[in-house]
Amino acid sequence: MSTQRPDVVVAGHFCIDIVPTLTSPLDIQPGDLVEVGPAAVSTGGAVANVGHALRQLGARVRQIGKVGGDALGRLARSLITDSSDFIVADSEQTSYSIVLSPPGQDRAFLHFPGCNATFRADEVPLEILKGAKVFHFGYPPLMRAIYEDGGIGLARLFEAARKQGTAVSLDMSLPDAHSEAGKVDWRAFLEEVLPHVDFFLPSGEELAFSLSFAKNTDYSALARECLDMGCRIVGVKLGKRGMILLSSERTAEIPCLKLDSSWADLDLRHACFKANVIGTTGSGDATIAGLLFGILRRDDPANALELACAVGATCCEAADAQTGVAALSEIERRLKAGWPKNP
Repeated sequence: MSTQRPDVVVAGHFCIDIVPTLTSPLDIQPGDLVEVGPAAVSTGGAVANVGHALRQLGARVRQIGKVGGDALGRLARSLITDSSDFIVADSEQTSYSIVLSPPGQDRAFLHFPGCNATFRADEVPLEILKGAKVFHFGYPPLMRAIYEDGGIGLARLFEAARKQGTAVSLDMSLPDAHSEAGKVDWRAFLEEVLPHVDFFLPSGEELAFSLSFAKNTDYSALARECLDMGCRIVGVKLGKRGMILLSSERTAEIPCLKLDSSWADLDLRHACFKANVIGTTGSGDATIAGLLFGILRRDDPANALELACAVGATCCEAADAQTGVAALSEIERRLKAGWPKNP
């Protein structure tokens, strides 16, 4: 375990992503054999994706994920060799996702939660968080032990992190509506957790599902509900429509980061940048990394939001969640050259 203090600790959902190359829309019938192209195999989930994108931008990162003692777990540990603290459950199986990303269509997932289901909040070592500026936790709806207590354990972890002087960031995921996670009272979960969260960064669909179990698309109104629950800043990822950023008056209470008054009472929107879209897997995680990095270097809100959308756009230029994420120098070059946005 490294003694170097990170800028960001990323914990939560971790898996192996298997992304077959698809050249046309899928229409699979029982008994069919569908020929596909080569598969991209990489680490995935919030831990791998946010962590990788932050490193591409130049941040110091530590990652905390849980893997099994199986072949996929051994593969995971071989793919991430530095600045990672794997919890190894020898008798359990590693999570994986088969990502189906046909051209011109949004992606779909075949997902096995594996040992993410047994990952408990108290397995995150507080010592690792000490000295970090930001602690990001991703995908509670894919982690049964995180949500089955109503968020109490996660809230305690976040409270402890903030007492040590670390800001807290939280992302969600969209569960299978027919699964156990799909029937959880996510509004009650957020009411428990969000008072201890500084940056809440869900997608629009995740936010609507969590608060209303309906297709409410007034994302600004939903974001304000989250602010009322106690978090400081809400960023809602809207896919090809970009991102919105709203905040309360309490941004000055965020430890370590020393955000000035320009971060209070925000209601900003930024369009998505145009990209040569090959796949959208991981683009939300990359967007989060861009926003957090902008905050770490004390950008003003508009520039941090611009960076978030830019990093997310580069992620879409590869089939997997990590290969396309550009270095900071390339992103800045595109921005200076007048990178066009979607209408």
